This record gives sequence, structure tokens and C-alpha cells, in this order.
Amino acid sequence: MSSVFGLGEITTSDEYLHEIAGFIRVHKDGRCERFLGNEKLPAGIDSSTGVLSNDVIISSETNLSARIYIPKTATSDRKLPVLIYFHGGGFVVESPTSPNYHPTLNHLTAESNVIAVSVDYRLAPEYPLPVGYNDCWEAAQWVASHGSGHGPDPWLNKFADFSKVFFAGDSAGANIAHNLAIRFGSDRIAGINLEGIILIHPYFGGSDPIGSELGKNKQLKAFTDQFWKVANPSGSGLDDPMFNPEKDPNLSGLGCSKILVAVAEKDCLRDRGLHYIELMEKSGWAGKVEMLESKDKDHVFFWFDHVSENACTFFDTISTFINHNS
Repeated sequence: MSSVFGLGEITTSDEYLHEIAGFIRVHKDGRCERFLGNEKLPAGIDSSTGVLSNDVIISSETNLSARIYIPKTATSDRKLPVLIYFHGGGFVVESPTSPNYHPTLNHLTAESNVIAVSVDYRLAPEYPLPVGYNDCWEAAQWVASHGSGHGPDPWLNKFADFSKVFFAGDSAGANIAHNLAIRFGSDRIAGINLEGIILIHPYFGGSDPIGSELGKNKQLKAFTDQFWKVANPSGSGLDDPMFNPEKDPNLSGLGCSKILVAVAEKDCLRDRGLHYIELMEKSGWAGKVEMLESKDKDHVFFWFDHVSENACTFFDTISTFINHNS
């Protein structure tokens, strides 16, 4: 059972349009209450890692923004890989500034010695998918606009190696990273080389249950499916190719050369992550898939744990994946 998802009841009410217990409540007038990720931590210097962060506006028209991180080791004479990060939260909650993500990105930036760009995409249900996907694609294009060294952000101009770009995310953010890599395969963004994607406890699904969804996680599957239904009401349901990669005819065209999939042993989404690995290996895609499983851990455990043996292995594996010359 997931400590993050809990096991709140899937509720319907005459009073609300939607309610996902512990996460969101959508009123009939369209107002959305969020119960997670509302606290905002400021950018600046992180005392524990020495990482420096700054908030940037990508589009003033849509209020699309990002938080950029640089490690204390950054120097202008050695360019660093770029990690474009998409936060989780079922497409409906959380942000780069929340207490779950800002400390995690500080740690990830320091451990992997990267420039990280954490995207603050617009959330459903006010902005249903594909708005979030399109915001993240626009953010990737914005990053690429620095390839000449004359973009709007001085850190990217000075420190970024655009030949080593990675899309990464956890849960719904991992879903975004995968779908952007699919899009990149047929619609490459000039100025960046997408070397790999990092899918952490990815949020995928489908109408047919698999693995533990047939038994102990049957009720949790019904609970987590609600996020997709609320986020993408006009899509083709649980077998939409954006949610169920098995239904995507373009899998073999994924636009990078390597994938890291991280799963957690006690996560109700674990079997979906393992199924994704099988799908990619059978798809005809020519790249390499790597897998990390965190034993005795649950969904997004690294939000709360940066220092245990499991967490150290988790961060070390990501760093090696990014910095190893394949």
C-alpha cells in the first residue's frame, strides 16, 4: 500500500464535480482545492549542498516558469549536462517550489553535477492535458534557445552542455518525460541532443490490470486511475497511448539512446514500470534500458529520504547514468 497515495476512498458527491481524497476537490463552480504541494520554498543558496537556484519566466503569456539549479562546482571552463525535470503529482498537484521537490532537486543537482531545469507546468483540471505536455515541450524549446550562448538565461548560456540533455521526472513527471521523448523522436528540437530519459516510479496505466493490480493493489489502481481521468477527460480513457505505452504505435521511435527506469518494491506502480521496460525492449527501439529497484521502499520515497543506503544508491545510479559516456 502506498504511503503517498494512502488509500483514500474514491468519492463522488452531489456537492463536488470531482474529489480525489487527500489531493484535490473540484467544486461545481470550477474552483479547485489542492491539499498537497501548496507551500512554496524560495530559490537561493542551499546550505546543505551549496546548490544555487533561481526562478525564470519562460512565457509571460501563459505564466510558464521554471526553477534552475547549478551546483557549487560549476565553472565556465567545463560545461555540464542539462537535466530538464518534470515534477509528479498526478498532473493535478505539486510544483518545483514545494517542500517535496525543491530539496530533492538541490540534492539531485549536487549529486549528479548537472544544471537542472525544474518546469512549473500548468496543472489539471483547470488546464487539462495536453496543456501540461505542451508546457513542458515549450520549456525544452526554451532551454534549446540557449544553444548559441545568447539565450535569455545567463546560467544556461555559461554552463550548459547541450549535447548532453536528459528529460527526467517522477510519477506523472516520468510519464511526461517519456511522452516528450516520443515526440522528440519525430519532431526534434534543434540545438539539443536528447541523450537519455530518467523515469522515476513512472505513472502509466491501462484498462486491463496487470501483476499486483489483479490482487493486492486492485483498489489502489482504481484510486490512481482517477488522476488520469480528471487530468485528461477528453482523451481516449485508460488506454490512451499517452497513459498506456502498450497502445502507442510509435514506441520504437523514442528519441534518445538510453533510458533509466527506477521502481520501488512496495510501490503500487512498480509493475507498470517493469511492464514499460518489457515494452521498450520488444518495441524495436535501438537504445538501451537500465533498471533500478529500491528494496522495501514505496512511491517517491526520495522526497523524504536523501541519505539512507537506498537513497544513496538511487542518487548514485542517476548520476552514473547521466555522466557515464555510453
